[in-house]
Amino acid sequence: MKTTISVIKADVGSVAGHGLAHPALLAKCEEFLAKAKEEELLTDYYVTNCGDDTELIMTHKNGEESEEIHKLAWDAFSAATEVAKELKLYGAGQDLLSDTFSGNIKGMGPGVAEMEFKERPSDPVVIFCMDKTEPGAFNLPLFRMFADPFNTAGLVIDPSLHNGFEFEIFDVMEHKKVTMSCPDEMYDLLALLGTTNRYVIKRIRRRDDNEIAAAVSTERLNLMAGQYIGKDDPVAIVRSQSGFPAAGEVVEPFSFPHLVGGWMRGSHNGPLMPVGQKNAYPVRFDGPPRVMALGFQIAEGKLVGPADMFDDPAYDRSRNLASEIAEYMRRHGPFEPHRLPSDEMEYTSLPGVMEKLEGRFEDID
Repeated sequence: MKTTISVIKADVGSVAGHGLAHPALLAKCEEFLAKAKEEELLTDYYVTNCGDDTELIMTHKNGEESEEIHKLAWDAFSAATEVAKELKLYGAGQDLLSDTFSGNIKGMGPGVAEMEFKERPSDPVVIFCMDKTEPGAFNLPLFRMFADPFNTAGLVIDPSLHNGFEFEIFDVMEHKKVTMSCPDEMYDLLALLGTTNRYVIKRIRRRDDNEIAAAVSTERLNLMAGQYIGKDDPVAIVRSQSGFPAAGEVVEPFSFPHLVGGWMRGSHNGPLMPVGQKNAYPVRFDGPPRVMALGFQIAEGKLVGPADMFDDPAYDRSRNLASEIAEYMRRHGPFEPHRLPSDEMEYTSLPGVMEKLEGRFEDID
């Protein structure tokens, strides 16, 4: 029997502004998941939040894209939305783009990362949750985990990693996908992954046996809604050890707070700061963007943990560097490269400004 991990997240309300998911919302979701575990729909679960996003981490035997599991998440988020409305929380239900569930939560607003696998004798898994950024924020760290020997020593000294990994890439603009192999197609892969607002990693598999290694939520809220209603705030599942990068190699890429799109109003570039759960609360200019890492052992579908992996003083320098980068970027004010380029502002509030000025533009002689 295989185990499935489903991580489904949504922003259904926060305090204050786009800040922190209220404990009452997490408690309401907990009610739904606890009942589902009693009824044996779920094997185990863990409810948490990263900033204003509520994350449901669930294990079960139903496989990926299970209608029952997706409806469970939808019902939990819908009930939490009602609580958010009662408390007059900001953005109550903002990630729920429909009033009714249609059989699969994908394309309805919430982000989804799932994987199904046969458990190893020991199966460590890291769940990454981000706030105030987009799915492409995972491109650089995932590439470093699974293809960069300067990050992952196992690619050099562990024979079980020598055959490399396959990257499934989504073109979120054209709704197409391509699978590319590393190390063979590394340069071609990087040509795509560098365009983080369009080409995003969806899955990574081991080439030896096609075993799943990582999965990412790639939902783009602005593309689904046709306007800016909040940033995507992606999640990812990464397996580690014994034929995969070691746990320390999985978290190592985040020691560099690379620039990602998002931050205030989803319209600015800023450093991705690795934080422990208690600091997954972006405040300065609604940021800077955050990422937290929860480590679990999977034991017969049970979630053993979590270990709060970025709650480590070794990441203090990375956090300090992120703060320095944030200060530098903020000094640009409304100018690029702090503000996103115009082609990425199409689904923000900027088009409203341009529409207001449209009649005032004149031809240049």
